[in-house]
Amino acid sequence: MTNGIFKELSKKYNPRFGQIAVENGYVSPEQVKQAVLEQIDDDLAKRSHRLIGRIMLDNGWMTAPQIEKVLTELSREEKS
Repeated sequence: MTNGIFKELSKKYNPRFGQIAVENGYVSPEQVKQAVLEQIDDDLAKRSHRLIGRIMLDNGWMTAPQIEKVLTELSREEKS
């Protein structure tokens, strides 16, 4: 996945990413919770902010095509 997708997504965070990923069977609710905790830890430690999708990719929980599918679904929801 290109950095451009992550940069574009970072402009507008959507909390439904994790929900859609779980609904599609890509990750478990526990993995979403862990990703959120990692994101909070990064922010508190003043490390670079990582998006939930990036954390899931970094941990090997989701593939780039799965992330793109979730982002496509989010985009469709925003347009309707």
